[in-house]
Amino acid sequence: MELRLNEMQQAIFDGKQGETLAKVMQTLVRYGELFGAEEMVPVTGRYGHLVTSFGLGVLTPVYDLMDELIGSGIVSRQQFSMDPRPLDKNVPSNLIEDFVFNKIMYSKQDYYEEKLEKLGLLNKDAATCACYFDEVGNLPEKGEILSWAESSAVVYANSVLGARCNRNSGIIELFGSILGYVPKFGLLTDEGRKATWKVEIRTTKKPNAQVLGSAIGMKVMEDVPYIVGLDAFLGNELTPEVCSYLKDFGAATASNGAVGLYHVENLTPEAVELGSALLTEDAKSYVIDDAELDRIVKSYPVIWKKPDAEPKLCFIGCPHLTQDQMKSWIRNIWKELRKHNRKKVAVPTVMTSAPGVLAEFRKTKEYRAAMEMGIVISYICPLMYMNNPLCGKKPVITNSNKLRTYTSCRFYEDEKLLQKITGGYVDA
Repeated sequence: MELRLNEMQQAIFDGKQGETLAKVMQTLVRYGELFGAEEMVPVTGRYGHLVTSFGLGVLTPVYDLMDELIGSGIVSRQQFSMDPRPLDKNVPSNLIEDFVFNKIMYSKQDYYEEKLEKLGLLNKDAATCACYFDEVGNLPEKGEILSWAESSAVVYANSVLGARCNRNSGIIELFGSILGYVPKFGLLTDEGRKATWKVEIRTTKKPNAQVLGSAIGMKVMEDVPYIVGLDAFLGNELTPEVCSYLKDFGAATASNGAVGLYHVENLTPEAVELGSALLTEDAKSYVIDDAELDRIVKSYPVIWKKPDAEPKLCFIGCPHLTQDQMKSWIRNIWKELRKHNRKKVAVPTVMTSAPGVLAEFRKTKEYRAAMEMGIVISYICPLMYMNNPLCGKKPVITNSNKLRTYTSCRFYEDEKLLQKITGGYVDA
């Protein structure tokens, strides 16, 4: 299918604004044609977001591409935030792991970030997978067209905020921000936002967000689910607590499957507006009860070399935590440590969030308590840490289904993880 261009877009395509910009346009046109797009539409969100935030030594083609853009005088029409940085000296690691991080894996981090700043990085603190946090400032409005790629951010923007964005790949999303146009297909269209699955929640209590998201993601894959019954536990208002739940839930649907949009009846914007009219006539059905969630958790493999090994590290915050989530975890850890007559965590624990969130969190009593309990507070991307082959061999635990899926981390639900890091839970 040939994608139609307006006069201005065609001029860019034909090279009238330079060879480099023409290649950017031609790449997006080919991308759109692969998915049946018929036109390009303006990117209306205020800021972009770049998923490729890590200066891997092997990303030479990316660096060459950015050099060509910068050398041609091209900067992004949108400023953009980026995913978390991969390095933080405060996160536990040994000398050999540090050598791999700094000299082999992420040896180009500073070099790469200099290029991003020239292209339009919003600011040095705009480095998080949760760019929509108030402390970051990249919060799209309902109906805005975005050019993003980070899966957890895309599914949140589409579902909770009602913005419109496809699950793009890295660099493709940067091209959309540079041009100010993206091909219209998939989740940018009304038809593409209809639900082809009706998911009924029949659990006896509020489901764990990470497990529920995992179950739905693995079932529907890249399709759009319409979720019925979850509002009985979450209510019908997008409070900060509910948004935190949906953040974690959505990240699990996107990583354990490939969900880019979900609707929750009586809660998310389009479900409130359109209701069951969002369901296609031939929508499939999936019922989730307590037994199904239990089956899902038991299906997760433990891929440690020694499955019964004691954990050496714990990550909480993938995707990044809100400030309220951090405070809640610190309070709960403090209480449980007292029950077990401990002052410090039994497992070295790292909690992660956006730099702007951490700046505010450091002013709180919960931060001081975290320091006393030996908890590391970091802006790091846990996934990038675990991608170090040496770190990947360590027994690391988490409550993140995204981190479990992409790394060797072992998953525990929140309650068991809390007990594990405070010395109270022993695996059966």
